[in-house]
Amino acid sequence: MHIVIIGNGITGITTARHLRKLSDHQITVISSESEHFFSRTALMYVYMGHMKYEHIKPYEDWFWKKNRIDLVYDHVDLVNFKTKDCLLKSGKKIHYDKLVIATGSRPNTVDIDFSKYKGVQGLYSLQDLKLIEENSKGIQRAVIIGGGLIGIELAEMLHTRNIPVTFLVKDKGYWSNVLPPEESKLITQHILNHCIDLRFETQFTRINQDETGRVSSVITDKGEEIPCQFAGITTGVSPAVDFIRGSEIECARGVLVNEFFETSVADVYAAGDCAEFRSPKEGQVRIEQLWYTGRMQGRVLAANLCGQREAYDRGIWFNSAKFFDIEYQTYGFVPSTFPDELHSFYWQHSDG
Repeated sequence: MHIVIIGNGITGITTARHLRKLSDHQITVISSESEHFFSRTALMYVYMGHMKYEHIKPYEDWFWKKNRIDLVYDHVDLVNFKTKDCLLKSGKKIHYDKLVIATGSRPNTVDIDFSKYKGVQGLYSLQDLKLIEENSKGIQRAVIIGGGLIGIELAEMLHTRNIPVTFLVKDKGYWSNVLPPEESKLITQHILNHCIDLRFETQFTRINQDETGRVSSVITDKGEEIPCQFAGITTGVSPAVDFIRGSEIECARGVLVNEFFETSVADVYAAGDCAEFRSPKEGQVRIEQLWYTGRMQGRVLAANLCGQREAYDRGIWFNSAKFFDIEYQTYGFVPSTFPDELHSFYWQHSDG
């Protein structure tokens, strides 16, 4: 049996590795982002000089051939679900017996065509990392639009190269839609202590260009013009499923799956950031966009592909993040606003 996996992120690669542990099936992984699997969460450390690109590849390049996992560096333009064929940008066609869609996320672009602007980009892919090296050379100021986790990573990256950063956040405090007020205030003060120019309840309305096509300033909804030569768009991500929308595969925000990662089409599965659970358990999210959940989903999916019927059960939700020098961890669902029946305790040392 030939199992084809679209996407070489944590979910796709974990699926491939466990498939090999469980079977002798032919396995092909297709990706147009990189030739080999790398740790996406470590991209920032390459830019900051803490690591080299080869350091963020968990496996040596020979690992894939040794384990008989075929890597195809190409882009899937179209899937013919009736003939079970993946049509690639190169013109090649790859036939599958079972297909796994593990295409991850794509950055939200807030209706901006990045290709029309020099110095305007997101931070998600390996190509984005290479682009930011070029776009941040010799600049005097950067503006970051969007106040999530990728935004603070980008702010820290630029800060390490002594590039002044203005950070536009639409909420009243940093990540205040996720963090309880005391924690949001703590993180906000920590960001300010690193000389980041935080602007709350502020959104951009327009990006201006100079005569070369490079971004020259950002106009806010308060009518202020902020001169800059780099604009980072970090307004979140969405499932990367545009290439199959309108096909036989049922999609909402992501590819709709059950607890076994089965889609609406026989022999087609989806997992990771691009998958959306049809009927999540009470209190659980429909789309899980975390590194560890992608890894867990890949293991369970591999078992199901090999006939070992297993329903996915994530267990207690947890997450970790880093805000400059602050390591943040959460276990279970912690709401940003506590209902009356929920009590909390907050402690902070007098030195902050």
